[in-house]
Amino acid sequence: MSTASPSHAAASTAAHAPHHLSPAFPGRAPWGTAGKLRAWQQAAMEKYVEKQPRDFLAVATPGAGKTTFALTLAQYLLHNHVIQQITVVAPTEHLKKQWAEAAARIGIRLDPAYSSGPLSRDYHGVVITYAGVGVNPMLHRNRVENRKTLIILDEIHHAGDSKSWGEACLEAFEPATRRLALTGTPFRSDTNPIPFVSYADNGDGVRRSIADYTYGYGNALADHVVRPVMFLSYSGNMRWRTKAGDELAATLGEPMTKDVIAQAWRTALSPHGEWMPNVLRAADQRLTEVRKSIPDAGALVIASDQESARAYAKMLREITGQGAALVLSDEAEASQRITDFSDSTDRWMVAVRMVSEGVDVPRLAVGVYATSISTPLFFAQAVGRFVRTRRRGETASVFLPTIPTLLGFANEMELQRDHILDKQKKGQEDDLFGEEDALLAEAERTQDEADGGLDDMPWEALESDAIFDRVLYEGAEFGMQAHAGSEEESDYLGIPGLLEPDQVRLLLQRRQTRQIQRSKTKPAEEADLLEMEAEKRPVVTHQQLQELRKELNGLVGAWHHRTGQPHGTIHNELRRVCGGPLTAQATAHQLQARIGKIREWATRID
Repeated sequence: MSTASPSHAAASTAAHAPHHLSPAFPGRAPWGTAGKLRAWQQAAMEKYVEKQPRDFLAVATPGAGKTTFALTLAQYLLHNHVIQQITVVAPTEHLKKQWAEAAARIGIRLDPAYSSGPLSRDYHGVVITYAGVGVNPMLHRNRVENRKTLIILDEIHHAGDSKSWGEACLEAFEPATRRLALTGTPFRSDTNPIPFVSYADNGDGVRRSIADYTYGYGNALADHVVRPVMFLSYSGNMRWRTKAGDELAATLGEPMTKDVIAQAWRTALSPHGEWMPNVLRAADQRLTEVRKSIPDAGALVIASDQESARAYAKMLREITGQGAALVLSDEAEASQRITDFSDSTDRWMVAVRMVSEGVDVPRLAVGVYATSISTPLFFAQAVGRFVRTRRRGETASVFLPTIPTLLGFANEMELQRDHILDKQKKGQEDDLFGEEDALLAEAERTQDEADGGLDDMPWEALESDAIFDRVLYEGAEFGMQAHAGSEEESDYLGIPGLLEPDQVRLLLQRRQTRQIQRSKTKPAEEADLLEMEAEKRPVVTHQQLQELRKELNGLVGAWHHRTGQPHGTIHNELRRVCGGPLTAQATAHQLQARIGKIREWATRID
């Protein structure tokens, strides 16, 4: 095998790779970087050139430029005759086209339509999918054995989606001259080994993946390579009917059992309530503000299923007077719709799938997380659609329901994670990867038919409303609850779309201060929402909520023995004085207020 020495290769990298890049490549490089590599890409290149490894794993946050790095490396290896051809393996059909187009911009010709047989001499290689490798691994092994080949495994964790895919990748690409593995999101939540990835035990008995170069979201944010994300969280009151005919009610964000959280969450996302129309209206208002500074800014709704996606598109037409691009599957027509939307200045796109790694619509600046998938992998992939920066000062805005799991993911955007082979025991609360990938697999399946499984669940949405809850930004929380459509909500939606990160934080602090001052001037009967700023409003666990109810019931029992009043009468009086629903539906804040009030009564008698 012909290889270049590290010193010669380093000089070659500096002299050739960036030199051959088009002035527009990478097409979305931030200010001052057009025509040259970003600092992390250059550092990763230098490490590769120095080590000359057969296998190299690069972990870089969505939007950081993994494609640019990979193609620059491919260009270097071709130039130095280390390889003779390239095979790119992508997760979806849509990404095959994107890889071919990106490669063409720097003179590398890849065939995204290759299926079998000899490859035309016009091409340097092919782009295929993991599913395609699984269908015929020997076809690709023969190509690899016949010529020195670089394999680029885009979002390598997909090689572990099924045992057959992993085995097929091993069979097809084991003889490859070089293999470059890429990923931009946390690795899998299962323990399927990922081909060509090294694992090591750091002494705690848990084997973790080893990356050769890592460039996380926190690093990219500090370098202004990606946009910061402002998460706008919406709570609300939900009511639904179970299969047994019982009607239940809950407030998003309040501690509940896992099943109740899931049903309340689905009620919020149901097209038959008011939560989704209110949130879409707020998101469109936010988009209008962003477009004042970024005229072509677009927005995306990530839906759970096709029926909901169509309903959301209809809502958006009613709200905006314009149609929304509707993307329902990973097919050629859907891929073209994404391309058309990316090239247009249209406002909205609604998608069920097609939001995973690499779907590249750089003008997306506003998102609505309208799916019940709650894995850290999918959340990171989804948010990654909005962080690709084009100019300094852009901020992404993502709307989501007040679900503790999602709020936790939003606050942990800057954490770096590795793939863990040795699953921790169930029940460990700190295991973010404890949830299986069933919902993720469901969202990324290629069938057009919506899964009937959800329809079989014992649940029927009855009604819902939306309440602005808080803003999460750079790990901090801002704001108090406010009614949808209120002046207070508009203050947060009206944050300018083009600001430095510290300016965004300052404006959020000012908005919160103004909201608190306004709330103090309201009549008591209008103060029906939690009057406590978000960062002082802790997420209470279900166990803590049970303890508060137990404490309140104990105090009510003691008051009953002291006064002779029936328990129900005491509870009703507490509700009359303190406000709020029945004890079973009361928030932690409301329970604490009632506990304080009954203790105040006891003090007066003493």
